[in-house]
Amino acid sequence: MSTSIAPGPNRHPLVLAAGRAHPELAKNVAKELGIDLLGVSAYDFANSETYVRFSESVRGMDLFLLQSHTMPVNQWIMEQLLMVDAAKRASAHSVTVVAPFFGYARQDKKSRGREPISARLIADLFKTAGADRLMSVDLHTAQIQGFFDGPVDHLWAMPILVDYVRTRVDVENVTVVSPDAGRIRVAEIWASKLGGGPLAFVHKTRDVTRPNQSVANRVVGDVQGRDCVLVDDLIDTGGTIAEAVKVIMAAGAKSVTVAATHGVLSGPAAQRLTECGAREVVVTDTLPIEDDRRFPNLKVLSIAPLLASAINEVHSDGSVTSLFDGNS
Repeated sequence: MSTSIAPGPNRHPLVLAAGRAHPELAKNVAKELGIDLLGVSAYDFANSETYVRFSESVRGMDLFLLQSHTMPVNQWIMEQLLMVDAAKRASAHSVTVVAPFFGYARQDKKSRGREPISARLIADLFKTAGADRLMSVDLHTAQIQGFFDGPVDHLWAMPILVDYVRTRVDVENVTVVSPDAGRIRVAEIWASKLGGGPLAFVHKTRDVTRPNQSVANRVVGDVQGRDCVLVDDLIDTGGTIAEAVKVIMAAGAKSVTVAATHGVLSGPAAQRLTECGAREVVVTDTLPIEDDRRFPNLKVLSIAPLLASAINEVHSDGSVTSLFDGNS
């Protein structure tokens, strides 16, 4: 296969390159596009500095740089920034940063005085490095799109997740549950796509001085005897989701299926999600999930077809929004 797709309406070939953070996803996206990945030489010096270089010319290309910001987050963000800089200095026509999971997205506002707005800083760094466009999947909040001074393609994993979950539950007996009041709008869209069943949400409290910790107090809504689908954008240590599942089951739910886009799955997440009582935990592969972080009731769906479709739409001057029924 070639490493590029023929020029689109703008007369520039498409090429895809990736950092070292999630090579399996990069290969799958390239396969969906019907091309080979552009060769990249990347390594770390003894003092942990990163070196990158493209092995082929990118002059005049529409270059898509894929890197998901998994652990160690700072290393992979820096590597992607260096790739952007290298591409601009090598005369690429355009550079699109493809970050399926956008690092620091949860730090999108100031909760207390003297805090940074870290998500804005990351967006500024990519713009300063020379990125023309940003593409990501299910940003923590939609407002992050406004942090980048340029086009942002905000993709939804919901169609992929919904199609799978629909085959695993009784759609005549589904209640969609939001893990907190702030994500009710997302739960409403889920409910409409699963047949228009009732909504519920888990009332919880969070101490902003203690990261990754919250307390699920009670569930508000009709869950008695129902197949519940608990939806969120990401699962990190699993504490919030595990406690929410327990609260929902204690309120009389027949079953709980958890669906989230990003499986961060840090620390005790696997054990917590195994023991919480969820029938199934469904995530996509926006982040790599090593064997030691997998567990029996985990299902991982491929995000590669969605990324490839979005990349094709951008390159052909098509409509990314059309991939989501005009809702993106």
